[in-house]
Amino acid sequence: MAALRGPQGISSGYDELPGDGETLLRSGLSLRHMRMIAALDDHGRVSAAAQVMNISQPAASRMISEMEAVLEVKLCERLPRGITLTPYGKALARRARSILLEMREADREISELKAGKGGSVFLGAVTAPAIELAVPAIREIRRLYPRIEITMQVETSNVLARELIATRHDFIIARVPEDLNPRLFESRVIGVEKACLIVRRGHPLSNGHPLNNGRAVRLEDTAAFDWVFQSGGSPLRQAMESNFLNRNIALPDRILNTSSLLLTLVMVAQSDAIAPVSIQVAKFIQNPDGLAGAIDVVQTEFDIEVRPYSLITVKNRVLSPAAKMLHDLILREVG
Repeated sequence: MAALRGPQGISSGYDELPGDGETLLRSGLSLRHMRMIAALDDHGRVSAAAQVMNISQPAASRMISEMEAVLEVKLCERLPRGITLTPYGKALARRARSILLEMREADREISELKAGKGGSVFLGAVTAPAIELAVPAIREIRRLYPRIEITMQVETSNVLARELIATRHDFIIARVPEDLNPRLFESRVIGVEKACLIVRRGHPLSNGHPLNNGRAVRLEDTAAFDWVFQSGGSPLRQAMESNFLNRNIALPDRILNTSSLLLTLVMVAQSDAIAPVSIQVAKFIQNPDGLAGAIDVVQTEFDIEVRPYSLITVKNRVLSPAAKMLHDLILREVG
């Protein structure tokens, strides 16, 4: 028996309906059928459901028979007063509500776009593509559709992927965490993140310091300093630790763990701590429009490469018109 699947492709054990997974797509069931099963669940009477649908009671009964014929299961049981939905009917009603809600949301968003009011988009991104891809795309969509409301969360991939599954984001630019099933997602690799080390201006490892004398810093030169890292599971932390292990150099033991970029910059600017950040972040820091060079990038003799990041959506979850526009603008930024 194949499960009846809604917009998010979720199924449960007791709501399976017969077929090969394509039954409803080929059956001719319509939104009117979806409205009927939802109305039956709401009111528990065929007469009341017919009134909601603005049709006669015999027409409502025929619609019920049509659905039962297609699905080859009984959707409701007649009671002395009214009806009750069977487990199959309850399953279909639950999915019908999701479908009707999605259609209402699509209608609302399209109407808002036509009226110039926009819509809303919720996205998440890890730091590098947030700066390099999301911000330019947001600027463009704000120019084209100034009333679209955009909410962006910059966090680690572990946090973002779980927020995406929980429907708090439309899509994310991140990496699929190793502890989540990749089959839950539609994922397209769109970039490779490179990183570098940053220190305060005048730090002993900075390029202009007399102790450094303009040479490339070796990894072992960093051992005497404090470090600011993201959490242990972050790709940037793993990439940096791999550099230590591959060179048989002891890992730093004086570490502040934080996912906050702001706290990272404050710690680096006000101490001799070292922090790995994406090159995009470092470029912004050194740009006159950023922090005006208050923090230096360390010239190292080694590279720091992080796992590629992807544009990720939940499989079978349809993006709203506004979210689809931003999603496509980001793809255009990638080229």
